[in-house]
Amino acid sequence: MTHIPHLIKDLALILAAAGIVTLIFKRLKQPVVLGYVIAGFLIGPNFKLFPTITEIEGIRTWADIGVIFLLFALGLEFSFKKLVKVGGSAAVTGLTEISCMFALGFFAGRLMGWPMLDCIFLGGIISISSTTIIFRAFDELGLKTRKFANLVLGVLVIEDLVAILLMVLLSTVAVSKQFEGKEMIFSIFKLVFFLSLWFLSGIFLLPTFLKRTSKLLTSETLLIVSLALCLGMVLLAGSVGFSSALGAFIMGSILAETPQAEKIEHQLASVKDLFGAVFFISVGMLIKPDLLLEHAIPVLILTLAVVFGKTIFVSLGALLSGQPLKQSVQAGTSMSQIGEFSFIIANLGLSLKVTSNYLYPIAVGVSVITTFTTPYMMRLAEPLHQFLEKTLPAKWVYGLNRYSSNMQTLQSESDWRIVVRSYLQLILLNSVIIIACILLVSQYAAPFIEAKLQNPLTAKVATAIVALAFMMPFLWALTAKKIHSSAYTQLWLDSKYNHGPLVLLEVSRNIIAVLLLGFLLRRLFSVQVAFVGALIVMPIILYIFRQKLEKFYNRIQTRFLHNLNQKEIEENAKSLNFWDAHIVDFTVGAHADFTGKTLEELAWREQYGINVAFIDRAGKILHAPSRFEKLFPYDRIGVLATDQQLQQFKPVIEGINVSWMNMPEEDTENIGLMSIVIDEHTRLKGQSIRRSGIREKTDGLVVGIERNNERILNPASDTVFEWDDVVWLVGNRRKIKEIYTLDS
Repeated sequence: MTHIPHLIKDLALILAAAGIVTLIFKRLKQPVVLGYVIAGFLIGPNFKLFPTITEIEGIRTWADIGVIFLLFALGLEFSFKKLVKVGGSAAVTGLTEISCMFALGFFAGRLMGWPMLDCIFLGGIISISSTTIIFRAFDELGLKTRKFANLVLGVLVIEDLVAILLMVLLSTVAVSKQFEGKEMIFSIFKLVFFLSLWFLSGIFLLPTFLKRTSKLLTSETLLIVSLALCLGMVLLAGSVGFSSALGAFIMGSILAETPQAEKIEHQLASVKDLFGAVFFISVGMLIKPDLLLEHAIPVLILTLAVVFGKTIFVSLGALLSGQPLKQSVQAGTSMSQIGEFSFIIANLGLSLKVTSNYLYPIAVGVSVITTFTTPYMMRLAEPLHQFLEKTLPAKWVYGLNRYSSNMQTLQSESDWRIVVRSYLQLILLNSVIIIACILLVSQYAAPFIEAKLQNPLTAKVATAIVALAFMMPFLWALTAKKIHSSAYTQLWLDSKYNHGPLVLLEVSRNIIAVLLLGFLLRRLFSVQVAFVGALIVMPIILYIFRQKLEKFYNRIQTRFLHNLNQKEIEENAKSLNFWDAHIVDFTVGAHADFTGKTLEELAWREQYGINVAFIDRAGKILHAPSRFEKLFPYDRIGVLATDQQLQQFKPVIEGINVSWMNMPEEDTENIGLMSIVIDEHTRLKGQSIRRSGIREKTDGLVVGIERNNERILNPASDTVFEWDDVVWLVGNRRKIKEIYTLDS
């Protein structure tokens, strides 16, 4: 009989146990993740009743692969743009909860007499809630559409990012065995630098690569390419001192910004499920019943700390962020558990051999118990809210409601906030690229140039020239690129006291540019040469080549922004089909009974839902005509409507010459249906359609608004724009695009 390797036998045992337990847990309507953990315990070395795994190390290797794919999948769901859109409420809530729970875990460990590193890892373990369990519970209890659910989902995004940061910091602490502030700060700066560099380069390169190879990317090849990119980033992260999990998460978050993200996620699902099951089963295999019994009291204490601590701190954070009491309590009770990230953090301590043997099974025990309690805690939200309203002093309840109301109505953007944030983004992003250029040239180009050129001084000069060639577009942006001119101008004109801070910001970014150039030259020449060169060389080069540098930088920026927004662009194109509206061309007959009447008198929009996009009168096109515009014989009108609306409108246009497909391209190529998003760039939040002047700015007519997954067709002119509204306009495409640059 052919010999079968033990690893294959172990895999067969793992999948058989997982399949049986999964069916049972599905029947019991319990989370499958919990079933995997129990299956791992049943076939693990600490439970002798059933067949047992023989090659533990091989399974652990597979489990490590499972962690990589789990983090890759989480990255695909994460997206850095989601983090930007998460809002202040979720950020305040998440950071309040995580910091308080970390402190609670640390001090709980110290009170139980645990070593310092155990306490630090314990703080991280109980800080992160389970995305999988919360999503599952929301689906089963029908809570996904409730208002507080958006807050919870935003907090989970914050937790994902903080969990990655915690893994990096905990790895640093574990390896160095030191808690010095310098070491921690250096680790944070290192993480921020590489995160920024990887994100910028990934967004600049990957969407273009995937687009150009789209015809070759079948389902099979897309999966292979995605996994290759994931594992490549894992190797890159490991080479600079980060964990493999971080590399997988970063590549997932980069690919999440591409139009292929959903396809990749779909193709990856089976692979992630397989190796994820192996990981969670390996978690169960490490459960030691004797250790759990020995530490039953710590398990009970930490379970209570998680359930009550998260409920209190999430609710407190939500209240601080301005959420009403009811929604705050609902969010708090929803997040009262720990899950997959807690396993990964506990596994990190175990793999680094810096935590005690009891910490891992205790973390699993707490997770199992809190998983069972999660649905009951969610159901407890309503009675708990009613109890608090009755118990708390009336003044407190009134004060909380008033505070929430005031926070909801605060302006989310100010001119100073816009200007300062723009400066920080410009300085951070360009500085990261400049430093990366310096490091790459000094590490790789310099040795090559020195080997080719015998003269050391000539080699250094050549190296400096090569580095400057890569750096100069970004040095130009760092020193000369304009920052939100409208907000800047408003501040400058608003008060003379703003002049000093604004000048200081300009001077600061130029000083940073000089220091970065000096950093390059110092690696090649003496301090004096570097200082003089930075002060003299940079202004001369920037002055001589300023136009070419500006043009080149703008090309880079345009490509980056296009790649970054490519997913939204394609989704908008799909939304056009979703709206199912198109422009049809008509010619007004000489004897039409509505000639000489204004569009307001005709009220076609109100009666039939159609919109007159343009009027062509003797070769002169009126974009988005006003309601006072009259129709005359032989006017050519463009009507935006769906097929159904056109059928209803047909009796009205009897006698009008219809030319359905013969609109001259030279007249109408700039007329179309486009969307804009109400955000900090459009600066239309809180303004009505009429007062915003959007018609005058864009020659566009607002024909619809998408808000909270609902569509408002032909909104009234007094409709007020809200954050994240998708506003659909028909009119001059060029001018509609320019709305994003009206204040830049």
